[in-house]
Parts: sequence; structure tokens; C-alpha cells
Amino acid sequence: MTFANTRVKLASRPVGLPQPANFALDTVDVPALADGQVLVKIGLISLDPAMRGWMNEGRSYIKPIAIGDVFRAGTAGQVVESQNPAFAVGDFVTGSLGAQQYAVVGAGATDPASPDYLAKVDTRLAPLETYLATLGMPGLTAYFGLLNTGQPQAGETVVVSGAAGAVGSVVGQIAKLKGCRVVGLAGDQEKCDYVVNELGFDACINYKTQPVRTALRAACPTGIDVYFDNVGGEILDFVLEQIRFKARIVICGAISQYNTTTAVRGPSNYLSLLVNRARMEGIVVFDNAAHYGTAAREMAGWIREGKLHSPKVQVEHGLENFLPALLKLFSGENFGKLVLAP
Repeated sequence: MTFANTRVKLASRPVGLPQPANFALDTVDVPALADGQVLVKIGLISLDPAMRGWMNEGRSYIKPIAIGDVFRAGTAGQVVESQNPAFAVGDFVTGSLGAQQYAVVGAGATDPASPDYLAKVDTRLAPLETYLATLGMPGLTAYFGLLNTGQPQAGETVVVSGAAGAVGSVVGQIAKLKGCRVVGLAGDQEKCDYVVNELGFDACINYKTQPVRTALRAACPTGIDVYFDNVGGEILDFVLEQIRFKARIVICGAISQYNTTTAVRGPSNYLSLLVNRARMEGIVVFDNAAHYGTAAREMAGWIREGKLHSPKVQVEHGLENFLPALLKLFSGENFGKLVLAP
């Protein structure tokens, strides 16, 4: 059987906010499988803020997407043909297969160290989208970033920006599991109500309608022990004013800065780190690949016990809508985990 594969490719590097001219769609026939290969029909494509950084030329924690390449993306799908005994037709899998309808995966499919690795998932235990959210890269980022880098202790105050997002919503819940007071920041009252009333945060600040500096003081009267930063910019400065002795600042992302055409805004009062003998450290989830299984099993247990709730999943449709869907991450129109069904 011949399959037609529509793909999203990077056509040029954006300056500022990505534009339609930076992307191209094409359709090609999927070649016949060779021995050892697997054909996956992609059902869901993960849309993540990090994608904006992957479009840029320059040194980073991962190579930029090359001009003309299929756009890099985490995906979940189902095996539709297999010449590899490790995979059967019908198996559900996740992997970094890109923004396209189908993907042919070779020998790397069975190698956890390979970028082509396919992880089998059981949709009887959790919906497929959960494996791109709580049990996927966002959840793992939250787990390792908070527990290994933030090192929260019972009774401490943890603040997380982007609190209703795929990462932030999990960070706050894990912090609550560890006995912390948790304060979120979000740009919409519905999101604030969601993280407090449904996810159990102690408070949430709407940074678009409330004065963040004074609202943080009210919500964190004893100061801030751990800050999990997904946004950067001005909010990071406000937090640094209010950190406690030996505070930990976890730098996960800086979505407020990703589309700037001027110099990235860094913290102006970084000397607060010196005064408070505090630590600021970045988290890249790939550094923890050897421990993904352990983290996923623990989080799956929390989900079964009702202690951890997967974030809302917002599904957009159609590869032709890849860019409009992606831009929702930067306008604040997304709620929870954003995915695209090709």
C-alpha cells in the first residue's frame, strides 16, 4: 500500500514572530519499508515553546532545524507497517518524528540513546495525549526541573510561572505533593481559577490584571524559596526581589523573550543571588534521559492514586494550521498542553 505523506518544513529562519513564509508544506510518497524499518502514522504532534528556539541559527542545547528539513516535533502515533520484530502493526508509540503525517523509522527505533527511538505506550492505562503531556517531555521537564534542580522541601514556598501550561501545571502539583505552599502566575483568570480550584495551588496571580510585585508579596509573605521560571523578563526580576536565603531559581524557559528582535532581557537585580546566597540553574530535560523510566513510573503511580492530574489538552487540527496553532503559545491562547492532529 502506498501512503502520501504531507510534511511541514522550515523554509527560512524567522526574525521576531514566525511568519507563513518561514514554512512550507509538501506531499511525498512514503517509500517501501526495508528490513528493520517501521512506518508510524502520526496522530498527535506536540507544540512547545522550545520550537521557536530550534528555528534560530546559533549555538544551543540542540542543533537548529536545518532549512528544508521537516520541522522537529515530539509525536504520538500508531504503527501501520513493520519490518522490525520489536514492533507490531497496531502498537502505539511516541518519538521525535516531526510535523508530518507519517514517519519511517529505522534501526534507531529500539535504541533509547538514538534520536529515532520509539517508546511503546499503553493507551489502556492513559489516553495517547497524556504521553505527550504528563508522561511525556512536559511532565518529565517538570519532574526533573523541580525535584533535581529546585529541590523543594516541605513547608517551603514554590512559585511557578506559566502555571496553567503543560509544564507549570505539573510543577505546581508535584510541589504540593512534597508539602510546599504553591503560588502560580498565569495571564488569564480562567487559568488562575483552574490551577487553584482543580489542581490545588494555594494561590495564583493574574499578571495581566494584578500588580505582580505587590501580589507576590501578599501571596508569599515569608518570601520565595523556589521559583520555576517558564517566562523570563520582568517577572523574573520581581521574584528575585523576594527570594529567601539559599533560594533556588530553576530556568526552564523564557517565552516572553523568544520572539524579541532586540537583546534578550536578563535579570537586572541578579545581585539578589549573591545577597541571599541563592542559586540559578537551567534545566534541559534531555540531560536526564537515563532516568526517564523511573520518573514516568512514579508519575503514573501518582496519576493512578489521584494525586496528579494531567493538564488540559487543547487539540488543533490540520498540518496547514501548524503555524497558527504554534503561535497560540506566544499569544496566550493555549490552555494546558497544545497538540496538533495532522
